[in-house]
Amino acid sequence: MQKSGEDYLEAILALNQEHEKVRTTDVALRLGVSKPSVNRAMKVLASEGYVNQETYGDIHLTEKGRLKASQVYFRHKTLTSFLRDVLRVDPVIAEQDACLIEHDISSETMEKLASFLRSYQETQT
Repeated sequence: MQKSGEDYLEAILALNQEHEKVRTTDVALRLGVSKPSVNRAMKVLASEGYVNQETYGDIHLTEKGRLKASQVYFRHKTLTSFLRDVLRVDPVIAEQDACLIEHDISSETMEKLASFLRSYQETQT
């Protein structure tokens, strides 16, 4: 999956946690893209089995989409926390950098980073 597809799935998951319904307009505002861009992305994600959307209707993650979105969200939150809390990177920069890194980090490195972060957080309490 391309980085932009992961960003769309993560945005849909976050919006779904905040609101009952997720609309094209909501996703466009969240990601700073146009509504036609969201519509094109939703067609691709639907064809790959990640989302369901009736024409101009609400957007729903499939089970496959929810799993992928949750994985991306976990990577994003873990990386943000590591950069902000361990390395003391400015929170805004940590958020931006996490968004860049989350797409390219290997599973092995992500697992070890998450394990390190859990241990680190336990020693801080």
